[in-house]
Amino acid sequence: MQTRSDPLAGGERPISRAAEGRRIGERELIGMMALLMACNAFGIDAILPALDDLAGSLGAQGNDRQFVVGIYLLAGGIGTLIPGAFADRYGRRPVLFTALGFYIAFSLACALVTSFTQLIVLRALQGFFAAGIIALPPAIIRDRVGGDKMARMMSLIFVIFLLVPAVAPSIGQGVLLVMGDWRWIFVSMAVLGVAMTLWVHFRLPETLHEEDKQPIRVGVIARNMRSAVTLRSTIGYTLASALVFGGLFGFINSSQQLIGEAFGAGDMFPLLFAICAGCMALANWSNSRIVERHGARRVSHTALFLFIIVAALQLWFANQPDESLWTFVPLMAANMSLLGFIGANFGSIAMQPFRHIAGAASSAQSFMRMTTGALLGAAVGYAYDGTARPLALALLVTATVSLAFVLYSERGRLFGPPEPDNETD
Repeated sequence: MQTRSDPLAGGERPISRAAEGRRIGERELIGMMALLMACNAFGIDAILPALDDLAGSLGAQGNDRQFVVGIYLLAGGIGTLIPGAFADRYGRRPVLFTALGFYIAFSLACALVTSFTQLIVLRALQGFFAAGIIALPPAIIRDRVGGDKMARMMSLIFVIFLLVPAVAPSIGQGVLLVMGDWRWIFVSMAVLGVAMTLWVHFRLPETLHEEDKQPIRVGVIARNMRSAVTLRSTIGYTLASALVFGGLFGFINSSQQLIGEAFGAGDMFPLLFAICAGCMALANWSNSRIVERHGARRVSHTALFLFIIVAALQLWFANQPDESLWTFVPLMAANMSLLGFIGANFGSIAMQPFRHIAGAASSAQSFMRMTTGALLGAAVGYAYDGTARPLALALLVTATVSLAFVLYSERGRLFGPPEPDNETD
């Protein structure tokens, strides 16, 4: 086995034969991981402007149209349990190719449905079998770096990743206008999947270290996953991020109805959604600039307290009889910005102890985040009553409970110091 200096990790790390001949720099790796995760975001957000047309075409009633998004999120969360164990045994690349293949195939299948039931079933299958594009990027980054440097890289990944939700509704609306049929949006998902498959094939080296390979045995997999979700210092962060992002998923599920119906601004939906997602991307970029200096804990804990304050303001305005779009959107954008200082940092803290089982840990933690977030988001979205009250209440409650989980992991002590990437192999 050869070794080479790894500029991302600052030390000599073994490389597998699959990696020989391939070199990928930090910027390209960040871009690739971001766009892999963005395939998932594109699969959620590009279809949002077409939900009315889709519901009319396939006979979906009322809030049922939200299941096109909600079932994908839930199935994806359940599916994240699977790829990590295989990636810890066979490597990251083969599992990524498998997930991308399913993403492409089921995207094309969704374009051919003739009933709403068929679409829901296929979306569930797409989310479940393509879950590797959600679970593996954090494991690949954890293969290379640790400490607050991982939080910095994950923040940069989220900058690019969140630009996709910012523009995906506009892309979906553009496809709808040009092609005249919502089915072509699913074809565009398949095209994105093909492009990412080619990029990964030609440029991504295998990042799993030979000495970290884990056997495919139920006992070993269960032990690895159990340790990833039971360690006190990390479980609170996993559950906390699941709750705050559950509120975000609730916004995504109901955003088209909330902005288009409650506030009567349907034509402005893609722009307003882009503004909110763009604020979150900008916050992640800002986080990448400060997190190594101030530490993931100090930054994320501060952001969580501010999130609770903004959510309380959202609930107050939502209970006013004359709430307008111009109070709702700035406050929603503010809380999405604060999520930019929470998400990547919470995820990085939760992954710190698990480099040697990064695949299983990422799968187990992604499962908890995605399933909890998807179920909560679906409940919040389905509670839509023509006002912003259910969403605002959910944001405040989930953030407050998240703070309790963080306090549990930190044994009551917040704002801890920075954590350097000082690992050696």
